[in-house]
Amino acid sequence: MLDVFTPIAAACDTSIAPEHRLPIAIVGAGAIVDVAHLPAYRGTGLEIAGIFDLDADRAAEVAARHGIPRVYRSLDELLGDEHVRVVDIAVAPDAQPDIARRALSAGKDLLCQKPFVPDQKTGEEIIALAERHGRTIAVNQQLRYDEGIAAARAMVAAGWIGEVTAMTFTVNITTDWTPWTWLVRSDRLEIMYHSIHYLDAIRAVLGDPEVVFCTGGRTPGQVAAGETRTISTLVFPGDARGLVHATHENHTGDAEAIFRIDGSTGSIKGTLGLLYDYPHGRPDTLEVNSRVVPTDGWLAYPVTKRWIPDAFAGPMGSLLRSIATGGLPDPTARDNLGTIRLVSALYEAMDSRQSVTMK
Repeated sequence: MLDVFTPIAAACDTSIAPEHRLPIAIVGAGAIVDVAHLPAYRGTGLEIAGIFDLDADRAAEVAARHGIPRVYRSLDELLGDEHVRVVDIAVAPDAQPDIARRALSAGKDLLCQKPFVPDQKTGEEIIALAERHGRTIAVNQQLRYDEGIAAARAMVAAGWIGEVTAMTFTVNITTDWTPWTWLVRSDRLEIMYHSIHYLDAIRAVLGDPEVVFCTGGRTPGQVAAGETRTISTLVFPGDARGLVHATHENHTGDAEAIFRIDGSTGSIKGTLGLLYDYPHGRPDTLEVNSRVVPTDGWLAYPVTKRWIPDAFAGPMGSLLRSIATGGLPDPTARDNLGTIRLVSALYEAMDSRQSVTMK
């Protein structure tokens, strides 16, 4: 029976063909670069030509740990390195757009982090700049490449559960925001910097919703300034619906991070292993119940990889393949603008306490 998973596993493959690999430079030497980006790139045989961070000592420390041969003294020095074709921008969101503009003007292809822009206007401007310079931008929405989510998407695409009627995420965890001082101060927090992962994953399956509603709140005594508890409801054309229920102030030790996709001929359910022991985590779990295959009840898919670091190879690999073949990365900056619009609409709904029709 497990042979039925062979094409599903192939769809989850994040390996990068040697002929697609290009020299990469990284802007930013924070924790996520250290524990996710660099281990994932090393695991797929990519060349990291150099790294730059405003904290030169931190950049040197990370470079030494990962065997990176060059620590740039400035962003200009990095962008002037003709050996480098691709720049991975991994900095705080407010700093990202200006770096992207400079890197595109220097002729580099980009991997930007989510959210890659603060609003649609800025996104349109940066996309237009990339088009003028003939450069490609991919966005690091790596949950699409987490093996559990990627396998679920592949099952949906293969028609295993028929017409999708609902996709939901329920996350009830404790999150320590203090390592990121800029996040602690942000008045927009949970949706913009966490649930954006789940919202993007839902869009990857169901497309763009027509109407959304969102409510959010804080927990008395919390450190973070922004919302840490949210419920987001998405209404799609026809009968499909989406729901994200996320809580970050669970102090009872019973973490929960589950997702489910229901369809007309079956269902898929699983867990996001990373969130049970962040940042080390554990592999996801995934099960499918299909009348199409058929599975004769719930059948477990053997997930072996993790969101951190393995999924981080996905967006970079997609960018490199698109450069080599002339295709489009997944997701493109244009596609990710749809996720940015969705986030903005949810905040509008949260503030107004009314449903919002997507434009």
